[in-house]
Amino acid sequence: MALVVQKFGGTSVGSVERIQAVAQRVMQTVAAGNQVAVVVSAMGKTTDGLVKLANQISETPSRREMDMLLSTGEQVSIALLSMALQAAGQDALSLTGAQVGIVTEADHTRARILNIRTERIQRHLNDGKVVVVAGFQGISQRIDIDFEITTLGRGGSDTSAVALAAALGADKCEIYTDVPGILTTDPRLVPEAHLIKAITCDEMLELASLGAKVLHPRAVEIARNYGIPLVVRSSWVADPGTHVVAPSRQPKSLEGLELVHPVDAIEFDLDQAKVALLRIPDRPGIAARLFGELADQDLNVDLVIQSIHEGNTNDIAFTVLEANFAKAEAVAAAIAPVLRGDTADSSQAEVFVDRQVAKISIAGAGMIGRPGVAAQMFSTLAEAAVNIQMISTSEVKVSCTIDSSDCDRAISALCNAFQVTCSPLRDASQKSLSPVPEVRGAALDQKQAQIAIRHVPDRPGMAARIFALLAKAGISVDMIIQSQRCRMIGTVATRDIAFTVAQAEAAQAKATVAGIADEMGCGDIVVNDAIAKVSVVGIGMINTPGVAARMFEALAQQRINIQMIATSEIKISCLVAEDDGVRALKAVHDAFKLYGTEKVVVPA
Repeated sequence: MALVVQKFGGTSVGSVERIQAVAQRVMQTVAAGNQVAVVVSAMGKTTDGLVKLANQISETPSRREMDMLLSTGEQVSIALLSMALQAAGQDALSLTGAQVGIVTEADHTRARILNIRTERIQRHLNDGKVVVVAGFQGISQRIDIDFEITTLGRGGSDTSAVALAAALGADKCEIYTDVPGILTTDPRLVPEAHLIKAITCDEMLELASLGAKVLHPRAVEIARNYGIPLVVRSSWVADPGTHVVAPSRQPKSLEGLELVHPVDAIEFDLDQAKVALLRIPDRPGIAARLFGELADQDLNVDLVIQSIHEGNTNDIAFTVLEANFAKAEAVAAAIAPVLRGDTADSSQAEVFVDRQVAKISIAGAGMIGRPGVAAQMFSTLAEAAVNIQMISTSEVKVSCTIDSSDCDRAISALCNAFQVTCSPLRDASQKSLSPVPEVRGAALDQKQAQIAIRHVPDRPGMAARIFALLAKAGISVDMIIQSQRCRMIGTVATRDIAFTVAQAEAAQAKATVAGIADEMGCGDIVVNDAIAKVSVVGIGMINTPGVAARMFEALAQQRINIQMIATSEIKISCLVAEDDGVRALKAVHDAFKLYGTEKVVVPA
């Protein structure tokens, strides 16, 4: 007998008729010989309505009372669904988050799950009952305070469901929603988007964090860490949906369920060489031309970064395998005069190479939503007197290039800092999906702002101070780019550092770094909130030359200028002007043939 956890969102239980339809679907799963636990959200727009009521009472309602208020929405849903099941002849019981034993931090409105006490729910399941659990909520437990009702924040019901599946050792967790599954992109922006039949947890983490709202990143993080197979399906039809493939399940303690070590591996690669083109023209098509030439030579690039522009020029740097260095350098040297065009002079399009580099990375799904992880990496390297040359970030990895002579010292320092004693082998199941397209999906984030700090002194510890301060302020940073061009300000060598944050946090982020910029000897701080980030994600790009070139060419054909570039092994992200965002998404979606033959219908 299999144990299945099913989660139904607010739209799925938005009316009496829909609740009755959910009851029938649950009973079908029971009839197939399964034990079933169901996690539900509040009905329809109930939570929004409760928030509106609170704001009518107080402009700044207390977070504790908000938890007391918002937790009532799910209680209505679980009671009604239990009644519907009972009326249809299925024994069922509803439990709140507290009753089911979901223990959280004492952090109102954004608590993380510490543990789930499964004795009660397991007893009811063994008695043949369907247990209907309130998502989004739990109860805190601290010795020095009384029990408190807490909520988990946005996406809390997804998180509750996958955490419950992990605690129960469920065979799978099914997430029912109002779309057929995970789509190649947002169908409201690109009607040609189509269903992805299978996707790895790492790919899903990237897409979820880029704004694919079908699954919350915290839920995917738990699935990845505990090996929980996920299925995302439509509430309205019986189609198979999307399978989110998790690594093989390994024995792991449930204590501190959402507070596991954020980093589970320290990775390094000494077989790297860096090529940088400095002061190349800042116009559409430049990146496409460069990486198109590299792709024509069957050269696979690893990290790619393009920093913020200065005047009419920009810098692009990339790394390749040491064995490919000579060919990559030759391509860069040959194309530099072409890129200079009519502006040729000794100060334009300089090629800079370095064969003495190593890439070192921290990896782990626990980095999501934890601003201090990257800052801790930078601080650790600074304390070890290791200077950072390039930075590339993603949801599951932060990578830096450093001098190869510093690699052993960096590994030792990072292992100590993140308490990593060994780096697990990457599970083969993450790469076993067949076929494996180079790009699985595309995403657009139109709610970011770019902040650039000019002329940061080029010495160990500078990035660490900046990002530690942002982390202390609770500001999550997305893309981080350190320029390749080194500028002399007096006798001090400097580089620019740029990063992106949520638009809502841009003013706070600027004020935060302004507090130490003068002390550090930095230049101006520039904010640009008229940007959009377009990204492509796919594990197939790891061994496929030319993916970056195809993306850049698609943007160039639309005359869209790229303002920043950052990559990881499975993601390429470009910043473009806000007005170009949707056009850029459509261009890259089409370039990688992500369109389908069937139109996806999205409920209003």
